[in-house]
Amino acid sequence: MFKEFKEFAMRGNVVDLAVGFILGGAFSTIVRSLVNDILMPPLGLLLGGVDFANLFITLGDGEYASLADAQEAGAATINYGLFINNVIAFIILAFALFLIIKGMNSMKRKQEEAPAEAPPPPREQQLLEEIRDLLARK
Repeated sequence: MFKEFKEFAMRGNVVDLAVGFILGGAFSTIVRSLVNDILMPPLGLLLGGVDFANLFITLGDGEYASLADAQEAGAATINYGLFINNVIAFIILAFALFLIIKGMNSMKRKQEEAPAEAPPPPREQQLLEEIRDLLARK
């Protein structure tokens, strides 16, 4: 059973998948930072100073100045501002993956379109051509 697992784990596709998963997680972190730290503050400023991370609805009694205050008090909240941030991060990530896959597909098409080199003629034909060339020189 261990041998089968080792064969499975060492296949190229599994290793490629693991590397892709790790890189995807790192890329997701970068995109999330792009959205939360770079895109949303100016967008919130354009919309009248709105901080999307602090857009929430409190379920039940209580008024809280920020989402952190509500969570610290243990209040149930609907965090629609964080949801908006996550949707924007998803759209950016999906678009980036679309561009990567589109580029890979175009490279693959170029490889398929490239004419294959003609195979060398059979050895007998090469020998006959050499004999013909030698006789033609005489």
